[in-house]
Amino acid sequence: MKKLSKSISCPKKPLSSLITPHPIIIASQNAKPSFSQSSEKPLTPLPTVSLCSTSPTLLTRFLSVHLNPSFTPKDLLHFLKNKLHHHPRFTQFDLQIFRWAQTVDSFRHDHSTYEWMVRTLAISHRFDDLGPVLDAIVSNPCPCSDDGIFCCPRLEQIFQYAIECYCHVGRLDEALGAFHKMRKSIDGKPRVTVYNILMNGFVQHRKHTSAIMMYDNMRKDQVKPDVCSFNILISSYCRNSMLNLAVDAFKEMQRTKGCHPNVVTFNTLIGGFFRERKFKDGIGIAYEMLDLGCGFSNSTCEILLDGLCREGDVDEAYELFIDLLEKKAVPSDFDCFSLVDALCINEKVERALEILDKLWEKGHNPSVVACTTVMENLRNLGKIDSAFLLTQRMLKEGILPDYVTFAGLVEALSDVGRTSDANKLRLLASRKGLDPETMIYQILVHGFMREGKKREGQAVVEEMLDGGFIPDIATYNCMMEGLHNCNKSSHRRERSFPPFGVHMNRQIHDIACIDFYYVNMWKLGIISWAQPLVVKLMTHPESIFVGKKCEKKCKGHSTGACFQITKNVDTFA
Repeated sequence: MKKLSKSISCPKKPLSSLITPHPIIIASQNAKPSFSQSSEKPLTPLPTVSLCSTSPTLLTRFLSVHLNPSFTPKDLLHFLKNKLHHHPRFTQFDLQIFRWAQTVDSFRHDHSTYEWMVRTLAISHRFDDLGPVLDAIVSNPCPCSDDGIFCCPRLEQIFQYAIECYCHVGRLDEALGAFHKMRKSIDGKPRVTVYNILMNGFVQHRKHTSAIMMYDNMRKDQVKPDVCSFNILISSYCRNSMLNLAVDAFKEMQRTKGCHPNVVTFNTLIGGFFRERKFKDGIGIAYEMLDLGCGFSNSTCEILLDGLCREGDVDEAYELFIDLLEKKAVPSDFDCFSLVDALCINEKVERALEILDKLWEKGHNPSVVACTTVMENLRNLGKIDSAFLLTQRMLKEGILPDYVTFAGLVEALSDVGRTSDANKLRLLASRKGLDPETMIYQILVHGFMREGKKREGQAVVEEMLDGGFIPDIATYNCMMEGLHNCNKSSHRRERSFPPFGVHMNRQIHDIACIDFYYVNMWKLGIISWAQPLVVKLMTHPESIFVGKKCEKKCKGHSTGACFQITKNVDTFA
């Protein structure tokens, strides 16, 4: 330490006496502190900088290597930012070195080192040490203020950042103290931004009275409020159910020269009225917003429509949305899923479908979630034709449904004898980028079998073969044989097998048994019973005894007997 004191203009205190290492909590700039007070200890301690043993000699040597003996504020700032800040052993001593530099006779901090230290302490949540640094700024002002009668031009910005961080973590008393220190140090009146930061801090932490007092002080200091000031004031009134005072503040805002309400102002008012269940007043403000030439945002539409839907006024929400669409007030990227979903839940799918048609008519693109919701509900209600036309429109507009919903519609079309339409839909989806999978092909083949359309079914099977969806030649032969026999009477085919729903409720313990049963059902074209066996083939262990009995029966074309074996399989256990 003696060597350092000789090389750097005799500091008043040695560096070792100022170093009191303590943990520094690592925190990012975007990290939000928790305000909840809990008596329980956290399961995992917060991460801290490693406080390995660091002797003053090592720190002194580090300073002598990287810091010029006659250092300037620029040199110290470079040392703190680029050398000390990233050092794994010495980074926790940034505040101590900052204080030690104040004791050097030939050195004086300027606004650059003050600002870096204030920001570093605030970002790392060392607010207990931030106050003394702000006091040092007041008692030892920046050298640039010595050249004239005015204060340092960066002083207000430094205090503003500290005040904002204090408000962010809820230390409002310290924020107010920093504000009073700043007022004594700067020239003239504080900017309106500083008042807004303090007002917003009080509002966010439910201190309405303090926010109103800060607004009154701003008026007394003859600082003109701006749009943000009134928005914060209106938000505080709405949070405390003082809607009349919120409207008065809105009117005062309109009377203030150069202060025009924006979309945030109207959203705050509409949200306040909706929270108090005054829906007509809130909707009236929305229309007044349009009359004043202020466009809607996505948040405006969400507040209006979601609020009405939550209260069960789905019809009113529908009529409001249609009217706003006619007035071209709805943003082009607004997602109306919440309204569509509410209409579908209340079994008003026709109105949900009308909303989608209106959106396309006005040049808007509804979201894929809203479209698939309507499509699924139409299918569940048995309105297959409407679901088919909607899906066609979606695909033409480039909106691809999810695979499960699309497969459900293909199966529904096949069940009502419209397998050809289902196949056309599949081809259109393929051109738009929705590649079908094996299940959709199987549904189509089954549908063509039931309808007796041999050629169409064989074309699909050939396409499956070309696309690699058929695992082996045996499966291919079974499918083609099933299509070849599709001209047989459907009554005869159905009598060959008992209802499969009973069979699936029983335990089947044999892969070979299911395999033979599955193949023979494919040969006879009864895929509706064969498909569920795929799951059983993959999930149950073998039973050789039952499998051989089934093989014998299947080879004798007695598939019904094979069914009886699998039905009573537990008797062979």
